[in-house]
Amino acid sequence: MRPEPEGPMKSPSLPSIDKTPAVRALLVTLSVTAGCTDVIGFLSLNGLFTAHITGNLVMLAAHIAGGIQAQITKILAVPVFIVVISLTILLASGLQAIGVASLRPLLLLQFLLLAGFTVLCAATGPHVDPNSKDVVVAGMLGVSAMAVQNALVQVSFKGAPTTAVMTTNVTHFAVDLGKVLRGGDPAGIAQARNRAAHTLPVIVGFVIGCGVGAACEVVLGLWSLALPAGLALLALAIGFAVECNGASNA
Repeated sequence: MRPEPEGPMKSPSLPSIDKTPAVRALLVTLSVTAGCTDVIGFLSLNGLFTAHITGNLVMLAAHIAGGIQAQITKILAVPVFIVVISLTILLASGLQAIGVASLRPLLLLQFLLLAGFTVLCAATGPHVDPNSKDVVVAGMLGVSAMAVQNALVQVSFKGAPTTAVMTTNVTHFAVDLGKVLRGGDPAGIAQARNRAAHTLPVIVGFVIGCGVGAACEVVLGLWSLALPAGLALLALAIGFAVECNGASNA
């Protein structure tokens, strides 16, 4: 008797941010990681934004207008960010096509990029030349890590707020707060309140990350990048808990 042909492999279902505390803890951890990475990169690498990526366009335009030599890192940041996000989406799609959840592999990739960012920056010493080869490569590793983080949140969770772009989160939070204060449809109010409850912890986490990262950079210099690398490792550990909870609830 001929065996029945196998159907297409099912992609793993995406966990919802409403399901487990582990998912919410992961999102807050990632937001703290982004805040630390962004502020340390800005302070240590002559104004390079690794998470608030469009800020590099503003800095680049200001340098050009002021007759200051444009830094290679700021020229490369946006195109590198776009390319890495696209490649991350392709990687996640390939993993899901073979039935592998993308969350842990992408969290591991982010950790490795941040670890490389830390090692290369620390190796440059206290005097940083923003246009040197090592600093450019290091800066692009930091940008790539934040690109991976941006992509993994969007492809691995349903309805999750971004953990690295706070302008979007603050806008959504303010809109939802306005809807709650305005009143009206109870269902719409409940939905807005729920979204705001998920967005606010991420905003607070990013702010805390900026504050702690800035303090660490003053004391430790470029070695302070070990903090976001350590947080990325913590996020990877939480990712295991998220996927274990997802498997048990499947």
